[in-house]
Amino acid sequence: MIRSTTTFAIRHRWLTIIVWVVIGGALMVAGKAWTSSVTESEIGGFLPEKYDSAKAMQIAEDKFDEKADPNTVTILVARSDGSKITPQDRPKIAKTAADLGNRRFEMEPAQFEENYSQTPKLVVGEPAPDGSFQLVSMHLKGKLNDAGLQDVYRDVREASKAEFDAAGFRTGYTGGLASTVDDFDADEEKQKFAAMLTMILIVLLNVLVFRSVLAAIVPLLVTTVIGGAAQGAVVAMAKLTGIKLDTGTPSIITVVLLGIGIDYFLFLMFRFREQLRTHPDQSGRAAAVEASGKVGTAITCAALTIVAAFATLGVASFGQFRVLGPAIAVSVLVMLIASLTLLPALLSVFGRGLFWPAKAWKKEGAGGLSARLGLNISRRPLIWAVASLAVLAALGAGAVGVKMNYDQTNAPKTAAVEVAGEIARSLPAGVTDPHTVFVAGKGGAKIDERGLTGLTGALAKVEGVGQVAKPTLNQDGTAARIDVFLAHKSDNQEARDLVSGPVRDIIAKNTPAGTEAHITGPAAIFADVSTAVNKDLKLVFPVAAILIALILFMLLRCVLAPLVLMIAVGLGFVATLGASTLVFQHMLDRPGVSFTLPLILFLFVVALGTDYNILISDRIREEMDKPVTARHAVAEAVKHTAPAIATAGLVLAGSFASLAASPAQQELGFATGLGILLSAIVLSIVLVPALSAMLGRGMWWPKRPGRAHRKGSEGQDSVTVTEQPLAAAYPGGARYAANPHPQGGYGRHQPYPPQSGQYPGR
Repeated sequence: MIRSTTTFAIRHRWLTIIVWVVIGGALMVAGKAWTSSVTESEIGGFLPEKYDSAKAMQIAEDKFDEKADPNTVTILVARSDGSKITPQDRPKIAKTAADLGNRRFEMEPAQFEENYSQTPKLVVGEPAPDGSFQLVSMHLKGKLNDAGLQDVYRDVREASKAEFDAAGFRTGYTGGLASTVDDFDADEEKQKFAAMLTMILIVLLNVLVFRSVLAAIVPLLVTTVIGGAAQGAVVAMAKLTGIKLDTGTPSIITVVLLGIGIDYFLFLMFRFREQLRTHPDQSGRAAAVEASGKVGTAITCAALTIVAAFATLGVASFGQFRVLGPAIAVSVLVMLIASLTLLPALLSVFGRGLFWPAKAWKKEGAGGLSARLGLNISRRPLIWAVASLAVLAALGAGAVGVKMNYDQTNAPKTAAVEVAGEIARSLPAGVTDPHTVFVAGKGGAKIDERGLTGLTGALAKVEGVGQVAKPTLNQDGTAARIDVFLAHKSDNQEARDLVSGPVRDIIAKNTPAGTEAHITGPAAIFADVSTAVNKDLKLVFPVAAILIALILFMLLRCVLAPLVLMIAVGLGFVATLGASTLVFQHMLDRPGVSFTLPLILFLFVVALGTDYNILISDRIREEMDKPVTARHAVAEAVKHTAPAIATAGLVLAGSFASLAASPAQQELGFATGLGILLSAIVLSIVLVPALSAMLGRGMWWPKRPGRAHRKGSEGQDSVTVTEQPLAAAYPGGARYAANPHPQGGYGRHQPYPPQSGQYPGR
């Protein structure tokens, strides 16, 4: 089926390209138009309804018509001369805030962007106890990460600075929206630079490998277009099903598809070039058919493994994971379809011109690093296996004692952070991110405000609670809100422990009869997220591993090879997690690694790392189908496949490493980049070939490759190989240039020197 698909696409190559241009363009436009409407910026919106903070947010929405979002900005207003706020200053501050609250800020939305023109809502608070400043709360409507809302905030910020400055005051801004914009502005140049470096890396690597500018640029352009189409498909899926995507999902999809798309194109191009080299009289179209047919199976197996791994996130309870998995699965399916149709069609169109002006590729060199490596691994597989396992074990040891970190300790020191610190010196540290207890009467019953004094009094006595505001009832008196200001910053472990422990215990014990009470806020939400993530880790890990193993068993149709591959990628995951723990938890002295890292890392390293293992294993099995020894087959597979895997691994690692330019994704960028390199270099090029050389054809039991070439009885497993002279020019030994097999046997060039005699059991 795979070969027939690629052959059909090549036979109708221009039709295939036109269909992709039309459908892909439509999906890209749909993605741009609908992205804003299917994204959710508030992490609490991804929690299941059973969690306490989710119940509180539901009361806020039902009874107070307030949607939980982090768009509230706290404005610090202080006298420009450094003096304390006087009673005469307070009317000036109130008037300036009122003027801003009556002013509409207009914007010109870009194409497909939502119009965020609006009038801000401002509320003046009380001065600080020491009179050094007064706080003004400002709220804007919209999605936190939308560029349109951020632009409106910047306009409001500049206007408010000018207004308060004219009145003799200085201002500072902090809170969710202010911090997000400051972080974005601080990282924008870094992210652009990282993206540019990634593109340069991809082009440079391909130029060095293929000696052709066209071979370097075409994969980048094509995968970028396919990535846009895949993102559009994901957005369309979300639109049709009504699910909400995390705002970071589109950027992750872009990075993933850029990496694996170029990987698949590289796999095809390397095999296409090899086919043209070994069959110089063959047309580009025929070579594309052969190359796509052979590599298509490995690509399909690899892509389905990624799809299966990420699809398992659909069983997670935490919505951020639950929507990320299917989103990446759909996008990878789009890339798979493109790899079996569009990419082969393009190969047949470009033909040998894809590698112009290079000419050296037309003659296969006898030596090279990959040939020498394959020779050494095949001769001393035990030594190479032990060495690679030792490297993985050393890195994996760092995973002992790993802790999860929910703090944003790696955020840049922006103006918003400095303002929050200034406020915390006079008021409770959590005043800029207040927590709120929502109380609702059961069955819509009205609430007696006097009955809430016991709850507010008990909360005020909790150690770690800085201040408790008076209850505020909604319009019909069926619900009340009580703002709670913690003495700790809301984004650290102390605040989460306080809210999830003593505060919730006090609420449960002092909730008035006939009512229900729940608390929400940053610490409350992340405490619930922590619980949900821990449950998901215990569920998703085994489900993903079992599903990946089943797919490998079905596609490889053997018993031992899938186990070898699963063990290899499992070791790669532990090694990557261990290295990340060593760097971030121990060397940088952070509380732990990001709470999302183990699950995302498991899926990325296991799923994407399996790509390379499948490619090398598929080539080893193909070589073992020829009348050669198992170790000869391993050497040939490494020689021909290692360059493709190494190049693809560097490209994919570079793509993920670019995420490290953003402090919020620093750990993800480092860990996934390292994990991909370990998977490509240590696992796929060294460990898997070494184990294959040791296990021989038994690795593919019960279907042993090369059975048709064996001599002797049915039960005898031996291969007859004719000894050939070795030329002294072979790097590290000799050059084997003779052809020991008849034309059409198993190839025209055999640089690996086979030994005389037979290898029983191989």
